[in-house]
Amino acid sequence: MAIRTRTIALLVGAAVVIGGGGIAGRMLFLPGPLDFAGGTKVALADYKGPSPVGVPAELANASLIEKGRYLTDAADCRACHTTKGGTPFAGGRPFKLPFGTLYTPNITPDKETGIGNWTDAQFLRAVHQGISADGTRLYPAFPYASYSLMPDADVLAIKAYLFSLQPVRQANLPNTFHFPYNQRWLMGFWGYFFNRDKRFEAIAERSPEWNRGAYLVEGPAHCGECHTPRTLAQAMNTRQKFAGGVAEGWNAYNITSDRTTGIGAWSKPEIESYLATGHANGRSVASGPMREAVDLSFSKLTKGDIAAIATYLQTIPPIHSARLGAPAAFAAASHAQGPTDNPIGKRVFEQACVSCHAWSGKGSLTADAQLTAKKAVSDPTAANVALMVLQGTGPQTAGRPYMPGFAHSYSDTEIAAVANYVTARFGTMPSKIAPKEVGKLRAE
Repeated sequence: MAIRTRTIALLVGAAVVIGGGGIAGRMLFLPGPLDFAGGTKVALADYKGPSPVGVPAELANASLIEKGRYLTDAADCRACHTTKGGTPFAGGRPFKLPFGTLYTPNITPDKETGIGNWTDAQFLRAVHQGISADGTRLYPAFPYASYSLMPDADVLAIKAYLFSLQPVRQANLPNTFHFPYNQRWLMGFWGYFFNRDKRFEAIAERSPEWNRGAYLVEGPAHCGECHTPRTLAQAMNTRQKFAGGVAEGWNAYNITSDRTTGIGAWSKPEIESYLATGHANGRSVASGPMREAVDLSFSKLTKGDIAAIATYLQTIPPIHSARLGAPAAFAAASHAQGPTDNPIGKRVFEQACVSCHAWSGKGSLTADAQLTAKKAVSDPTAANVALMVLQGTGPQTAGRPYMPGFAHSYSDTEIAAVANYVTARFGTMPSKIAPKEVGKLRAE
């Protein structure tokens, strides 16, 4: 009996070890960015079609600095390296994480507080490997795992543009990470497992437009960094590629080809319109970090590059997001119909929202204001709805959808109430966001 008990214990122990090893293996060894596509990977030097990297044909004869500016826009460098109201690229923008606050560094060519003394080799090592000029390991909030797909020429063009800027003397702020997250050397292990440090390879069987889109999406634009869920090790879980993630408190929704919870039902022109202008009629309006990406990055790309991105995104395998509801139909046009158990939410909606959005959710003034069919209103967390009410769409820009923020007009209780009213009236999965959750989002 004792032998049998020991045998069972050994078998159970072995199963735990094997199972644990399997889980660790799945977490540490993830699919590459283009593994889903199949086909033959070809080094850029051996690719027979037009080069999928670099700048588009329209800029073929541009100066190195002009090319660098285009690639800097494509990589969305300005958004992260500029604090609110600050000088572009001078750093200081805070990113609040569960284990502390990270401040982005100054990347102007100032020789004391910026990167003015960096050599080409040091800049390449930082962008490709996440190692600063002094050997300090960078946190993967800087998306070097994506940027490592960029060839040296593209990275050095970005450096040339940054070095053409006016130097800004602005000291970098210290991060506030607590132990063990303040141990940067640990990022060496992270990079070993999750940064292949390999340049982009084209897929021979795919079209030149698809390959261009793949390069932009996976490399400079680093879309997966926000739109892909994270593993316990905070690497992109590429087994759930583009199925949705979180960026600065905002839900970055599913952009796979799933027709219900992704963008599979969107036409190519709709995807292009969303990227170029921040609005796809009847589909979505960009807000939060995505609005920044549109304003500072995608809207500055050529039509050909926007089309290439759309072509690539339409081939991402569908993954259904169980936590998102299907798009809802228009609500009743009368205020008397709809949720009756949330008088505070209805009052705030009537005061601040109905004049633009209408009781039906169709939008009173412009198509931008349509609420129904939007992912945010069928998201039971209501995080994006609450953040939209708090922050609005961002600075008012000609040609871009605009909504003011109401953070100073309403309390956490009122914003929670109106967020729950909006999801109940216009969505398919009513939310129950609490005032304390709104308070946390306000602090973000």
